[in-house]
Amino acid sequence: MSQTVDRALSILPLLAEGPADLGRVADRLGVHKSTALRLLRTLHEHGLVYRQSDQRYRLGARLISLAQEAMENLDIREIAHPHLVRLNEQCGHTVHLAVHEEDEVLYIDKVESRYPVRMYSRIGKPVAITVAAVAKLLLADLPEPERRARAEQFDYPLYTARSTPNAPAFLRELEKVRDQGWATDLGGHEESINCVGAPIRGADGRVAAAMSVSAPNVVVTADELLTLLPLVRRTADAISGEYSGRTPVTDPAHPDHRSARTPTKDPV
Repeated sequence: MSQTVDRALSILPLLAEGPADLGRVADRLGVHKSTALRLLRTLHEHGLVYRQSDQRYRLGARLISLAQEAMENLDIREIAHPHLVRLNEQCGHTVHLAVHEEDEVLYIDKVESRYPVRMYSRIGKPVAITVAAVAKLLLADLPEPERRARAEQFDYPLYTARSTPNAPAFLRELEKVRDQGWATDLGGHEESINCVGAPIRGADGRVAAAMSVSAPNVVVTADELLTLLPLVRRTADAISGEYSGRTPVTDPAHPDHRSARTPTKDPV
């Protein structure tokens, strides 16, 4: 039975490449055409594959519907939270999770620092969109025309001397974030607070959320905070893998988890 199920499931990735006839399916599975036909008929009965008028098979509407329903029911916060807690236990600093909703970037989860100096941020509160690391990560993933249009709509409050001053500067910053795959806010919103973040991607490769680690200067310097970037990126990669279904659940603190890359460019 397990071999039959394995063979049937092996048909789906093949048809994801495009329609295929019975002979191609049989060849891919390494079975006789009669065996491949039985598997295809079963999948067809369940709506997982569809036989076209040219006798080739393609993925069925039922499979696509199930995938869409599963994605709609995924809760990124529920998936991410254990990873955020684990990261917080490793570094001790405040950890945030944020998503892009219409014209705002909102915090949807927060794990407090173990240190007595706390950050004033709360779940459901919009971030400072032109300076926050999580906002840069989410906006950097937008298509270039949309990125430019949104940048030109924003106001650019000068919270500190390091705040992003205008749309051209913001677009340059987003391009850099897009290239390097991580972002920082080094005193751009509050002079005493630094932050480093990484993107969380869905099954389509797009950025679905962003996470960050933040700490005040009195607890850790900006340079010291940046040494946590590999751990932050491993955590984001682990959440991405679980959210997208690409990889099994992994512990980002485990030495065998190798997905992070060290920074190769100056921080934004």
